[in-house]
Order: sequence, then C-alpha cells, then structure tokens
Amino acid sequence: MPRASSRDRPVNLRSRSILAGQASAAAAEVEFALVGAPEPTVAAFFDVDNTLMQGASIFHLARGLHRRRFFTTADIAKATWQQMYFRIIGVEDPDHVAEARSSALAFIAGHRVDELAEVTHEIFDETMAHRIWPGTRALAQMHLDAGERVWLITAAPVEIATIIAQRLGVTGALGTVAEQIDGVYTGKLVGEMLHGGAKAEAVRAIAEREGLDLGRCAAYSDSSNDLPMLSLVGAPCAINPDLRLREHARANGWRVHDYRTGRKAARAGVLTAAGVGSVVGAVAAGAAVRRRLR
Repeated sequence: MPRASSRDRPVNLRSRSILAGQASAAAAEVEFALVGAPEPTVAAFFDVDNTLMQGASIFHLARGLHRRRFFTTADIAKATWQQMYFRIIGVEDPDHVAEARSSALAFIAGHRVDELAEVTHEIFDETMAHRIWPGTRALAQMHLDAGERVWLITAAPVEIATIIAQRLGVTGALGTVAEQIDGVYTGKLVGEMLHGGAKAEAVRAIAEREGLDLGRCAAYSDSSNDLPMLSLVGAPCAINPDLRLREHARANGWRVHDYRTGRKAARAGVLTAAGVGSVVGAVAAGAAVRRRLR
C-alpha cells in the first residue's frame, strides 16, 4: 500500500481530531445537572496535567497499575518514553503522532473497563489526591459556586478523567476515548488522543450539546498545545504555563496564574527553552532503555 503523502496527512489528522473530540463529548459523563442554575450557558474547561494536578495523570495511573502487575516494566518504559517525547517536542509531526497514538493506551489492552475503574479509585487516593493544585481547585470551585458547569478535559482516558471529576465534585469530564468490545479494552483509540486541536473539537461538541455560550466560557491550561481550546472561549487563563503559552498570554492580555515554586517554574522555563537539547536527551534516554530491555 503506498504511503500517504505529506499533503494528505494534515487532512487525516484534522479528521482524526474531529472524531476524537466528538467521541469524547459523546462519552462524557455529567456528575450533576445544574437544574435551574443561574448560569446554564456558562462553563469552565480545565486541563488536568500540570494545570489541575502536578504531573501527568496517565503516568500516575500507569505507576499504580504497574504496582498491581497490570503490565511489565518493559511496557511502561516504552509508553513513558513515547509520551515524554510527545510532550516535550510539542509539535504535530504526523509520523510520531501516529506512533504515539498507537501505543498510548496499549498497556490497558485486555483489561475490563470495570476492573480499571475500581483500581483507578484506589490509585487516585494513593498518588493523585495530594497532587491537586489548591489554587486551581479553588478556581474550579469559584465557577461551581457561580452556578457554572466545570468540565475536566485531558488526553487521559475518559473513564479515568471521569473518576477524577467525581472525586473533585465537578460537572464531568472529557478525555481520550479508548476502544472497548464487550467491556474489554482493545488498547486502540477512537480517533486521536484528546490533544491540541482535538480538545478544541471536544469543547465545540459539548458546547453545542449543552447549549453553552463559548464567548462567556473560560478555559485553563498549562500548555501551548492547548491554544486552540483556549482561543475558543471568552476567558482563557494560563495556569503554570510553559514559556510559549506565557508569552502568548501576556501578548493577548490573558490571565496567568503560577502555583509552582520559583525553582520549579524556572526549571520548566529552562526545559521549554532548551528545545533541541531536551528532545535529544529524551530520545537518547528512550533508545538506551529500549536497548537494555531487548
């Protein structure tokens, strides 16, 4: 079969992003309905990783599952390297996105949906609850207190995102939709990971479904990859931002909140600015790990 040309790829990625966003909106669960709420057309969308929670939720989940022998050390090393590279490089390279997409949730293949949900509740209490940023949690509560809906939006599987939403008492969650057959995960995705443009598509889809006025809505993220989502709403806000997002926020008069210590914030800026050096280091480390595991 001939390889798709580079001209064809953006169209394919765009269609996958739309599919991922629509699938996420369709799979989203609402924890409580705001019947008669004062602001039924207003919502706030919160990215999870490094915005609401310190670190990556999928990494905390994977560590907890590894301790429970859901998969091998080789499995987690490969998945961690793939997602670390994807996060650091921050560009939409079609070949790498396809590779990351195909391996992103491979470690849950063969496990039952209800089994994963049960252990995720345990893992949240063990490794995630104490990592919630108090400042971001307070912002979410502010929206709830105003009678607005609060949605989490993340590249993690929607079932996991929903559990986090349940534990925090927010409206619901949008996340990556993992394919399942008869209640068992296949390890494949429906469309794309809920990342970048796919998040924007999910917000559009949920806004249409729920009758939201995006011009009155808010969105929060730490990553410049979420600029498509942040640019959709009337009140975007950068939380613990990377360098590019911080600069964009300042240039456009967006709110910025940084709940990290000065040292952590400076380190994040150095990692972002280092660019090529960080990527080369990540790739070299990943390659070394894979060689040892062979």
